[in-house]
Amino acid sequence: MVVAGLGVSGTAAARALARRGEHVVVLESADGERQRAAAADLASLGVEVRFGEQDELPEGASLVVVSPGWRPDHPLAAAAHRAGVEVIGEVELAWRLRDDARGAPWLAITGTNGKTTAVRMLTAMLTAAGHRAAAVGNVGDPIVTAVTREGAAREGVAGEGAAEPYDVLAVELSSFQLHWSKSLAPLAAVVLNVAPDHIDWHGSFEEYAAAKARIYPGAQTVIYNADDEGSAALAAPYGRRVGFTLGVPRPGQLGVVEDLLVDRAFTADPVHEAAELAGLADVRPFAPHNVANALAAAALARAYGVPPEAVRRGLAEFVPDPHRIAHVATVGAVDYVDDSKATNPHAAAASLAAYRSIVWIAGGLLKGAEVDDLVRQAAPRLRGAVLLGADRERVREALARHAPDVPVVDVPGQETGIMDRVVTEAAALASPGDTVLLAPAGASLDMFTSYGARGEAFAAAVRRLAQR
Repeated sequence: MVVAGLGVSGTAAARALARRGEHVVVLESADGERQRAAAADLASLGVEVRFGEQDELPEGASLVVVSPGWRPDHPLAAAAHRAGVEVIGEVELAWRLRDDARGAPWLAITGTNGKTTAVRMLTAMLTAAGHRAAAVGNVGDPIVTAVTREGAAREGVAGEGAAEPYDVLAVELSSFQLHWSKSLAPLAAVVLNVAPDHIDWHGSFEEYAAAKARIYPGAQTVIYNADDEGSAALAAPYGRRVGFTLGVPRPGQLGVVEDLLVDRAFTADPVHEAAELAGLADVRPFAPHNVANALAAAALARAYGVPPEAVRRGLAEFVPDPHRIAHVATVGAVDYVDDSKATNPHAAAASLAAYRSIVWIAGGLLKGAEVDDLVRQAAPRLRGAVLLGADRERVREALARHAPDVPVVDVPGQETGIMDRVVTEAAALASPGDTVLLAPAGASLDMFTSYGARGEAFAAAVRRLAQR
């Protein structure tokens, strides 16, 4: 069997297959210290690692397991298709390796934005209900690692598994992972939202949406965002559907009534009965899109049988990940908020909608996405904009078209140290009561190693501003 890529998921897949007695060849284009160390570790299991560009299928290959980042048009994938060799991803491999009769059920989450927040909220709810749960997939451990440990725990294999088998897995799935998946059948699944993203990888928005849709066919319960046209459309063909909405829920939905999150889907009589799950004050950090994340997580938890009181406890115990609408400081009656995780226009739109008067810090790699709709919707809230990164000119052009009266400062350069100037320029545009919001609408890799590094640079610059 062939594993393409020696990253986290590829290494986990190779290890799992080797421990099942398969002859495994790993293909890795990069030849660095980390890759060599991983290869040495796998060699003890009999895994062969071949370094360098690998466009040809190794002789005798019966299956190719690709890492999520491998594009559909990669020559190796094309060679496998020509040879009639199946190509799957690590997620699909994990599903096939699980014990159908005794394996922990999956509660699966995908969407353009909010996946990690929702999966961590879900895990907190499951844990609050007393279940042994883990967040896996695009967050936490690779799924194949969790499945391997969980199976070993059930078999009592010393040193191989968790102390006890998992009851349930909260699974975050990216469009890349879903593209290479075929037979997933989670207990319940949700598409949080659908908006253009990763068009450069998938080739078109239609292909991106089709990848997201792969989460639904095998799901026992299909959960969708009734306020999101894309999510609702993907769920429409299926029977057992549960919606969630920021409005008052109809029977078969979860939603908001005054200041409460309520369930009219998983009660004994959804037509006449609603279950109170939590209050809006229990959602942290509070923002409309985070309420939607909480409702999606609650729907998945309720599908698994979690009682209402555990939903509330889970939200109370949930700790948000960094760089997601995180308040950094208040300087001169101006709030500074880090939402560096807003790496696409859809995420930035949700972030901008949470504040009334904004100096917006934007730019980065747009990955083929358009920003006109984002700027048009946000224009009434904008008091100024500071632009950085590779695609800042496209953001500036959209601002000129849809918010011509908003003052814009362009900060050129690719060095990470320019964040001090970015924050200084934003502070000069802000008035008391405004929010300076880092919600870039683009990826960070043009200037930073990650969105986290971008957020840390922003927060450090804000702290330096406060000390002046």
